Amino acid sequence: MAQKMATTAAPGRYAPVNGLSMYYETHGAGRPLVLLHGAFMTIEGSFQRMLPTLAGARQVIAVEQQAHGRTGDIDRPLTYEGMAADTVELLRQLGIRDADFFGYSMGAAIALDIAVRHPGLVHKLVLASPSYTREGAYAEMYEGEENLKAEDLADTPFVEEYARTAPNPGDWPVLVEKVKQLDREFRGWTADEVRSIRAPVLAIIGDSDVVLPEHAVEIFRLLGGGVPGDLVGLPVSRLAVLPGTTHITLIDRTDWLLEMIGEFLDAPAPEAGRG
Repeated sequence: MAQKMATTAAPGRYAPVNGLSMYYETHGAGRPLVLLHGAFMTIEGSFQRMLPTLAGARQVIAVEQQAHGRTGDIDRPLTYEGMAADTVELLRQLGIRDADFFGYSMGAAIALDIAVRHPGLVHKLVLASPSYTREGAYAEMYEGEENLKAEDLADTPFVEEYARTAPNPGDWPVLVEKVKQLDREFRGWTADEVRSIRAPVLAIIGDSDVVLPEHAVEIFRLLGGGVPGDLVGLPVSRLAVLPGTTHITLIDRTDWLLEMIGEFLDAPAPEAGRG
């Protein structure tokens, strides 16, 4: 009954993807932009306030990953490689061969994996709160997560969204444990793999994010940033640090995000990759 209710209430569709019945939505028309949500979240939870504006200028494809939102779980751990492979397969089924990607938190890591493993699919990347190694986030975040219990998140929007959308709302404790395992086993990518990304990247963090500010600068430098632009020209990638902003509140900085993301995606792509 829960699956039927979620299906009839949802504005999107389902696709058979690597054993999943994967939920996705499409909005607007134009160059494809793929939205990848954060952990414990849904399309609405990560992007609801931005989606109408984004879809006004492009075709938005918003995806809900394994065990999140309307996409049910299967007997498989959550991994970034696995969620990236699911996303790539969905796009293949939809006939999308070249797209922009906007990922937040967990979604930023999924987008990173796609850019590393499937570079031909990626036109531009927006990475909100990205880290490419476990050391890129504060150790306190991982330490706190190890003690996290499903009931600790009661009365939060995460639980409300899950109860409203999930095929099996009682699986919330399973999702919490799977996300903890995902972070516990996260090893990330090498500096050379990040450096190999040729798509222009806009990396965004809050100044009080769980991502270390120096790590965001490191990512920016690996992508060709950290140069005197007045002397050598602007790099193809960009870095934004939002003031007075935490990891959780970053995605709610709608006006800032829409302005900088829209300008970045609309800017002409360079004729050649980074030197």
